[in-house]
Amino acid sequence: MISSEMRERPQASSLGGIERGEPLLPLELLELELSLEGYADGEAGFCEAVRRAAAETRGEFLFDLPAAGLVEDCRRIAVLRIPTSDKTMRVVLALLDQNGTEIRMQAPDEDTEHLVRFADAFIEVLERI
Repeated sequence: MISSEMRERPQASSLGGIERGEPLLPLELLELELSLEGYADGEAGFCEAVRRAAAETRGEFLFDLPAAGLVEDCRRIAVLRIPTSDKTMRVVLALLDQNGTEIRMQAPDEDTEHLVRFADAFIEVLERI
């Protein structure tokens, strides 16, 4: 499910943020969310499901990590880069819930902005290779 925080908080990223003037549910996030609808494969299938959904929306799976201490009520976090309607890229998070039965999308916020900084550095290194 799309987190309500996505509607309230801008993204702190040099890769393209969610502006307060944008629609509440940008098309690219809706498309990604629909790709993940009905997920029920638990932690084992999380990375592959998110990687496939990102590819279907012309996005990129950057990395994933355990969510312990980063986001409440979730097991894993995947960091994705997805295209926006203005041809820039936006960093978003895919969160696997604690039960391993649902993936929700969330824009990075002040609690996860360090993941965006890491993603920016990660992308910069990859682009230099």
